[in-house]
Amino acid sequence: MPTVRVNHKHEIGRAQARQALASFEEMLGKYRVRLDWQGDRADIKGVGVGGEVQVTDAAVDVRVELGFLAKAAGIDPDRLQGSIQRRLQEALVAKA
Repeated sequence: MPTVRVNHKHEIGRAQARQALASFEEMLGKYRVRLDWQGDRADIKGVGVGGEVQVTDAAVDVRVELGFLAKAAGIDPDRLQGSIQRRLQEALVAKA
């Protein structure tokens, strides 16, 4: 199973970064993927995908594991990584 990893640095602090991820989380919902938050860490849950998001004072780390269904659906890990990077940039810079 391919794994996509994105580390996006920010300068807005942990609490504000966590709030800024609401737009990222909303976008995931369009793909029937949700974030199950426990403090500053969330499990990524969806059909064919799993992983986690970790928010720190200086960065947001995203790890997405693509399952067999995602592979069968033709999800390209490189395109997914680029999309996650763009979405995090939009969410975190807009709140800075």
